[in-house]
Amino acid sequence: MSHTNHAFAPSYPTQRGKGKTLMLVTGIFAAVASLTLYHEAGTEFGWISIMPSLIVLVVAISTHRTLEALAIGALSGLIMLQPDDFIGELADISLSVMMNETIAWLILVCGLMGGFIAMLEKSGCTMSFSHFMSRLVKTRRQSLLSTATLGVMIFIDDYLNALATPAAMKRLTDRFGVSREKLAYIVDSTAAPICILVPISTWAVYFSELLETNGATESAGMSLYIQSIPFMLYGWVAIGLVLLMATGNMPDFGPMKAAEARAQAGQPIPDGAPDVELDTDDAPRTSPWVGMLNFLVPMAVLIGASAWFEIDLLKGVIVATLFTILLYLIQRLATFNTLMDAIMDGFRTMMLPLAIVAVGFVLREINDQLGMTTFLIDSLTPYMTVALLPAIVFLSMAVVVFGTGSSWGVFVISIPIVVPIAQHMDAPMPLIIGALLSASSFGSHACFFSDSSVLSAQGSGCQPMQHALTQFPYVLLGAGITTLGFLALGYLMT
Repeated sequence: MSHTNHAFAPSYPTQRGKGKTLMLVTGIFAAVASLTLYHEAGTEFGWISIMPSLIVLVVAISTHRTLEALAIGALSGLIMLQPDDFIGELADISLSVMMNETIAWLILVCGLMGGFIAMLEKSGCTMSFSHFMSRLVKTRRQSLLSTATLGVMIFIDDYLNALATPAAMKRLTDRFGVSREKLAYIVDSTAAPICILVPISTWAVYFSELLETNGATESAGMSLYIQSIPFMLYGWVAIGLVLLMATGNMPDFGPMKAAEARAQAGQPIPDGAPDVELDTDDAPRTSPWVGMLNFLVPMAVLIGASAWFEIDLLKGVIVATLFTILLYLIQRLATFNTLMDAIMDGFRTMMLPLAIVAVGFVLREINDQLGMTTFLIDSLTPYMTVALLPAIVFLSMAVVVFGTGSSWGVFVISIPIVVPIAQHMDAPMPLIIGALLSASSFGSHACFFSDSSVLSAQGSGCQPMQHALTQFPYVLLGAGITTLGFLALGYLMT
């Protein structure tokens, strides 16, 4: 079993390339050049606008490399946009993205969360919690159910869930031969799909304000959001599938079956994963109860502080980091230098997921300039009837979010389009909003370069593509069930 220290650790090639990737990239750019010549300057891009996202999918599936796939897709889109000066356009968009307040917030939150979790591990408190849980959890099924339960309990934010839940549970699930890919699937399924179902999450606060701003309701936006929760079908279906898997009532299939076979043969961590077995020889020795409290109390402070500051995870993680440093120094669990080194190590482990999310933002900006979202919505509008509207809204927006990786940004564009259509057709607004939020959570869950998926993989200790390929059959099943549900509700309620 081979591991690297971190995503950007220097390494030497183990074998010479076979030229397949070069041939793939050459073919892609030849196709892009042809499309650029085909497109008439100054006109809308139409169907060409979906090509960068398709290229990302093809390269990612062919190479299993997420960051490289995004970079190639983004560069392809830039060539289409500015064939004469795509380098200058790349520099402008990259600078604009890095100056984006959301990216700055994301870097600080994820970096500090990585450092916070590294402190818990370095002090031995994560292992203490795992040892304590092993006294309560006696079977593999119980380890899976407890992981899902913890994920549901940390509903306040999907980033917090994606990083905190696996930090608490991965050493325990390792003992029962659960693959890190299955752990990542459970964590990801209880991140965005659960956050949309709880009206005191970051998702609820954001989307309720968006609904109110765009005139979806004459009353408070949160009131409409709460009415829509029963119709957020993808969230309910996703947690149902997780419970079926955790209880053993749904068999493993697809790539997940191979991952589970490897884990039960004694290798829960996949080859090339950004995680290694912890060296516990140097971990501070404390009593199990004290070690457990030293893990749970900082976690409680993190959740409580985030809620106190109106569900602001950045302020919450700052408070939790300062509190944890003081708590561990008072008990002499670690020196100040050790804790600072842990925080820096935590930042470094988040470099790859942050790079993926940043390039994903670049791709989203390029897709916006190409008009991909508008093209897809306009293409489907002629087929809309009031009964089919919920299913069409779910499917079309699910494809858009999956292709862009932007579960929030896309809806700034789509809600002003979808809401007037629903009002004109006199469709039940809670049902339509339920379809929109279902699409958002599906896209966040299924897209291999979305922020919550990347963070779920990082937190669970596997590569983003290892996570994406093993969970995709399950999210596709969930999307199919959800579509049938919206078709049935569309005909019953209209």
